[in-house]
Amino acid sequence: MTTADEEAGQWQEFRLRPATLSLRAMLRRLLWNAEWNENLFLVSLAERMMRVSTAETEAHSERELLLRVARHLDRHAACDRSAYLQIRLRFVSRAGMGEQISEQVAYLSSPRRIAELITP
Repeated sequence: MTTADEEAGQWQEFRLRPATLSLRAMLRRLLWNAEWNENLFLVSLAERMMRVSTAETEAHSERELLLRVARHLDRHAACDRSAYLQIRLRFVSRAGMGEQISEQVAYLSSPRRIAELITP
């Protein structure tokens, strides 16, 4: 988004899992996988937001999620620092084998300027 009031365009999943991994990549991941550790932390933050007990906890979790996504985008030159970032938590579930997949947007953050998030 280029402004805070603009409607979000196409949503992009953050850190998609690869469809396949080579044997070499699997072996390397057994020894070192810092990105996976951070992904686990992001999942913990999202879970904490869904069972939030205080406004401070929710604000901290949202801030950490936005910060880590913004840093990732900036590191990979995948964003314009003047643009806005918004995250949503979408839960996907299936009742049973062969059942229809259902999804629910459980959380939508307010838009934040990327430059404000990644500037110390």
